[in-house]
Amino acid sequence: MIRLNINDRKIETEAGKTVLEAALEAGIYIPNLCYHPDLSPIGSCRLCIVKIDGMGGFPIACTTQVKEGMVVHTDTEQIQELRKNIVWLILSELGTDAEKSSQLKKVIEWIGVKEVLRGYVPHSRNLPVISDEPLFIRDLNKCILCGRCVKICQEIRGVGGIGFVSRGIDTIVSAGGDLSMSDAACKFCGACVEVCPTGALADKETFEEETREKTLLPCKNACPAGVDIPRYVRLISEGRFQDAVEVIREKAPFPYILGCVCTHPCEEACRRDEINEPVAIRALKRFVAEQDSMAWQQKVAIAPETGRKIAIIGSGPAGLTAAWFLRKQGHSVTVFEALPESGGMLRTGIPRYRLPEKVLNQEIKNIENIGVEIKTNTKIESLDNLFEQGFEAVFLALGAHSDMKMGIPGEDDRRVLDSVSFLRSMNLGDKVDITGTVAVVGGGNAAIDAARTALRAGAKKVTMLYRRTRKEMPAAAEEVEEALSEGIDIDFLVAPQRVLPGKNKLKLECIRMKLGEPDASGRRRPVPVENSEFTIEVDRIITAIGQKPAVPEKFNLQMNKWGYIVTHEETLACSRKGVFSGGDMASGPASVIEAINAGRKAAISIDKYLGGKGQIDQKFVPEEPENPWLGRDEGFADKKRAQMPTLAADKRVNDFCQVECGFDEETAVKEAKRCLRCQLRLKISKAPLPPSK
Repeated sequence: MIRLNINDRKIETEAGKTVLEAALEAGIYIPNLCYHPDLSPIGSCRLCIVKIDGMGGFPIACTTQVKEGMVVHTDTEQIQELRKNIVWLILSELGTDAEKSSQLKKVIEWIGVKEVLRGYVPHSRNLPVISDEPLFIRDLNKCILCGRCVKICQEIRGVGGIGFVSRGIDTIVSAGGDLSMSDAACKFCGACVEVCPTGALADKETFEEETREKTLLPCKNACPAGVDIPRYVRLISEGRFQDAVEVIREKAPFPYILGCVCTHPCEEACRRDEINEPVAIRALKRFVAEQDSMAWQQKVAIAPETGRKIAIIGSGPAGLTAAWFLRKQGHSVTVFEALPESGGMLRTGIPRYRLPEKVLNQEIKNIENIGVEIKTNTKIESLDNLFEQGFEAVFLALGAHSDMKMGIPGEDDRRVLDSVSFLRSMNLGDKVDITGTVAVVGGGNAAIDAARTALRAGAKKVTMLYRRTRKEMPAAAEEVEEALSEGIDIDFLVAPQRVLPGKNKLKLECIRMKLGEPDASGRRRPVPVENSEFTIEVDRIITAIGQKPAVPEKFNLQMNKWGYIVTHEETLACSRKGVFSGGDMASGPASVIEAINAGRKAAISIDKYLGGKGQIDQKFVPEEPENPWLGRDEGFADKKRAQMPTLAADKRVNDFCQVECGFDEETAVKEAKRCLRCQLRLKISKAPLPPSK
């Protein structure tokens, strides 16, 4: 250790440290702008000048190493005056006011300014502000040539996309010539923006400190279950597939199912989309799930038995997720399912061409393997009976298995089917009479599933009727594309008005619609077009306009006006003590990943209710420092998203074989390497700011 004196304070620090580092560690602030704790010293701004006994002049603290017995003065009157001169020189070249929230502004306010040349008016360099490129804005009129952005791009990221260009007063930081950042092989990691002290480099999307991570890491924050997407995508890029699938399992017990059917809100949030296309996150999830060696099974930690009994009603994704995490807490968990097979909507509502039965069975078996009991063909009508049997908490996760009616005359004809019953019958192997031409009413994922399933069940022609345009369709875009590729027609801006039953055919009276003002959903409201009625003739009609839960009256729970159970937003607690509810029956029809989130919330709340701490997560893969080096990759910005290979349309519509074929290893690794590694920016140290006065 080295002993020195700074401002009459005795300081100890490690050999090799600079005077600036030693002072900052001791809580002694020395003004600086070019210094950054993650970068090698630059020494360009000279604001960190100090006086050292026995040394001439005013050395800069960021490059001067400590020595035994050194005596340092950082705030003499002479030093303070010199710093004010330096600030004036910086501002004389800036030609614009410093950004209010920038480090530069804070340093200026802390030091103060002394006029060096009376009457001198700084002039802007009138350099163009570049705002038409992805993610960040470059305004070199605010640049003070501190060099931090150049150093972090070259030394820490290894990209070298920017550097100092020209000489003397014409020097700027640039990619060179007229090159865009994309052409300069920029990886858009945001490190340069993070270390810029002036606002010359700034995010297009502004944020406050409390929303910083949410903004800069949108994929993870868009995932309802909080899966660490950046981490497992990075592991895939490194070829560590087993570690990747285990990272997913830390938050969700169904990686393979999610890899097949997740609505991937993470991809909609992906910052790579602002460059060209988002990373194919769902497909990567499926890839690693297919590689799973099940090694994680040896790592599963189940707490000692608590003796507490929990009943879960419904074996869909919400119920099974809660069961998984509660069993790991050491509780006894029994899942009750009214149908002959477990899985809820995973089993009955998602066609096998999207979610193969073997995938579903295996992931449910994994939950049973840790001691969760699933009782099928067991319909629960009364909660009182469960409490009388010794269950201390109940989680209701019955889903929304009842279709909503269209509310038009004639829809009670037996040839008018609802999508929930239709898909359930098909998935459970029951006989369904589908023939001839079929009309499917609706524009959501259930409508798409019903239409594609009807085609496979024997329909000669399937037409979907949707009352808005394709832009407003709630169905996943890729599912719509697949339906169209299979020959399904979609008639937009159409609403059914009446079903006229005939002996052999059904006549469906419809009316054309136009879009009016936005409604409560934010989508433009469909409005009937006067005198636009028309009639189509079909053999079957399948309705898919919405679903609702069927809650037994004897549950004695508070319901809202839409027929859903009233729950506490965070705890999912119901109006009755010891009863919790989540998933579709509480929130309305949603996605599998949202149901998993509900199951996680329920597990946390129920564990706390039973005296636990609600700490349900387990790390299968230990955290490790992430290599900040990205390396140069020419053409990185132009790398296209990997497309999911699929069966040819003419080979898939005659059976229920899985349509998506999945990525191979080469494709998966290549796709994972398209990730911008946004999480690395959050690892960059903060530059030291002046203390509050």
